[in-house]
Amino acid sequence: MLRISRRTKSTFAVGAVSFVAIFLCTPHNAAAAQRSPGPMLAEALEGPLADVEEVVFAVRSVGGDGHWYANFGHRSNNEKQMNYGPGGAKLCGLNLRSGKLRVLLDDPGGGIRDPQVHYDGRKILFCYRRADSIYYHLYEINVDGSGLKQLTDGPADDLEPIYLPDGDILFCSSRCNRFVQCWHTSVAVRYRCDKNGENVRLLSANVEHDNTPWLLWDGRVLYMRWEYIDRSRVRYHHLWTSNPDGTAETVFYGNQQEGTVMLDAKPIPHTDKVVSIFSPGHGRKEHAGALTVVDPTAGPDDRSRARRIGNSSDYRDPYPLAEDCFLVAEGANLLLIDGEGRTEVLYTNDDRPQTYWVHEPRPLRRRAREPVIPSRLDRSKETGFLLLANVTHGRNMAGVRRGEIKKLLVLEALPKPINHSGTMEPISLDGTFTLPRILGTVPVEEDGSAYMEVPALRSLFFVALDEDDMAVKRMQSFVNVMPGETTSCAGCHERRTDTVRPISRATLTAASRRPSRIRPIAGVPEVFDFPRDIQPILDKHCVQCHGYEKPPAGGFPLAGARGPWYSHSYHALMSRGQVSHGRDSRGNYPPRGIGSSASKLMTLIDGSHYDAKLSAVEQAKIRLWIESGAPYAGTYAALGTGMIGIRPPADLLQQRCGECHNVGKLGRYPTDVQYNLTDAARSPILLAPLSRAVGGWGLCRKEPFDAKPKPADVKRAPPANVFASTDDPDYQKLLIEIQKAKAALDKIKRFDMPDFVPNQHYIREMKRYGVLAADLDPQSERIDPYKTDADYWRSLWHRPEK
Repeated sequence: MLRISRRTKSTFAVGAVSFVAIFLCTPHNAAAAQRSPGPMLAEALEGPLADVEEVVFAVRSVGGDGHWYANFGHRSNNEKQMNYGPGGAKLCGLNLRSGKLRVLLDDPGGGIRDPQVHYDGRKILFCYRRADSIYYHLYEINVDGSGLKQLTDGPADDLEPIYLPDGDILFCSSRCNRFVQCWHTSVAVRYRCDKNGENVRLLSANVEHDNTPWLLWDGRVLYMRWEYIDRSRVRYHHLWTSNPDGTAETVFYGNQQEGTVMLDAKPIPHTDKVVSIFSPGHGRKEHAGALTVVDPTAGPDDRSRARRIGNSSDYRDPYPLAEDCFLVAEGANLLLIDGEGRTEVLYTNDDRPQTYWVHEPRPLRRRAREPVIPSRLDRSKETGFLLLANVTHGRNMAGVRRGEIKKLLVLEALPKPINHSGTMEPISLDGTFTLPRILGTVPVEEDGSAYMEVPALRSLFFVALDEDDMAVKRMQSFVNVMPGETTSCAGCHERRTDTVRPISRATLTAASRRPSRIRPIAGVPEVFDFPRDIQPILDKHCVQCHGYEKPPAGGFPLAGARGPWYSHSYHALMSRGQVSHGRDSRGNYPPRGIGSSASKLMTLIDGSHYDAKLSAVEQAKIRLWIESGAPYAGTYAALGTGMIGIRPPADLLQQRCGECHNVGKLGRYPTDVQYNLTDAARSPILLAPLSRAVGGWGLCRKEPFDAKPKPADVKRAPPANVFASTDDPDYQKLLIEIQKAKAALDKIKRFDMPDFVPNQHYIREMKRYGVLAADLDPQSERIDPYKTDADYWRSLWHRPEK
């Protein structure tokens, strides 16, 4: 039996409204059989469902990709491969008392998702992909199935809409023109529009997904935010809130909890709690997971306030009717579930139930409007304002003295216009997934406060710098300020239940003056590119000792020769721990545990290491390259290009090198520092075993074999070089293999090579975004990838409205 409290029953029984008039229409495609409600439903119909005749829901197929977000749009590496499942979908209404099913909309080749019932209970907002379209758009339909009306259009997917109490619509959309940083699928973030679909406005600068927005009882928007700026890409997807205009964005629950995707959250009536699906790990297909009730009143990180209901990890799309009564989907079933996990099946889709599932059940009834929160933004403005109370206040800030931090370095995470892999290569080696852009610095006052004017609707993060411009603390998240908005934070990684007191009764120092404007940094690029910006410094100061004319000092190559994926110098710096580039799983290093202060490279360029005496600008370039995540490629056009897969000849290496080396354990990218694809004959794998007499390094030498042991006083023969001459057949085999790889790279080109042409996917999407001309011919017209990238991210900037 469904256990419903006496209070819940009385609450929902009062004021029950008859909806007979709404359902006078003759249902079409009705299910044949009628049934009586089961015991749980019968009890619910006297309590939280007393004023409900029907539940509306969608039936549609599921796609083949297992990711929770991969259910719309096309694959980045194949525009003809769609992420949604086979065609065929219905928008249905189920009569709870009779069990009759009626179909409001049926499209055998299309897709239907995300229904939302209007406040007056007379129309339904939903997403519809017609059979002749590849895009989902917003539609409305009357509850009797009449009056189908399209609201939005264009070459993008509009998803997960909700009605706002002021009459507007809030939804997520891929019109933000970006792809997931670590997968092949499009991103959707929050937008809003007028009730007729016009006047679409962006509400989010997230470079990753916003998902499943819903209104809280106080009028704020609750949604899932996925982010991983310099932390794990698969562990953080939690609940956030904002006002309906995008202002006052803040964490709601779980941002310090790893390994859960918190989806489809909705407020539970007459409580401060919400119900959500906690999808395990990086999330399961179509948002499947555990039904979970969250009480946020103890703060956003209290794990004990999340209570799982039932044992299934296949629940989806919960709708709370009361604290102990929920509608939920599970595969092809529509269920009623109580607070102790007992369930009753209300409906099962028997038509191909393994592929076509029930989705998004909603009770069809009138409901009260939430309060309207007056807008705090001014779209005529290009900027907003951010006040930081005390940069030394927060978690993991032990040992940072007040006044120690002098500046904030302001960076912007740039979205990806395309993506081709599940990792970050070749943007970085185990480092940043996105290219950060350096905007400049703002001052921090002696009391730790800062007040700044920042560009609106941009994904911004900060690095706290000391008097020597070295990193003290790094923000591994992002902040988004809306146009004309003034917002604030208490400190650096502060606990969300904390506030901060000024040193004295006076106001914060920074708040007593005009906001600081970001001061650009002279002599450094906005977006770093290692071959263009850092390698020339290494060539000037380091390659004399760390080149290939002789064995590199310390066995550490810093020449810019191209390896199969990266340059030798970049691979050596990153793989041998010379740079603390920023990424870790949890995203909150201790002070000076990340960035320039934690990078060994900075101690080698301060003038104390032999003759490496860099200028102030050169030191600043290397320092800021580290603070911006130490990227290799400085353009997203590099994605999916210029990487050569090489399998070293195991038999040859085992025969000639196996006596001294474990040739099966040469590292993650062994050929990146062994194969020289700029000058094959200067490959370390050839130079190290080659005799010095013929231009090699003579490092790899073998003891001569003698079957007869010699007395101790007899002089032994000196070791012989592995390759005594370049005429050695095995030397020639290796050389020919490396030459073939070099020829392959010379043909396909890397981003830093003359005549480089971005691949077809980058060009296709840039044309779709309107960044490149639709009729551009890459074979006859040169594409500057750095300019194209800059044009792309500038096209996303907020333009002040008149």
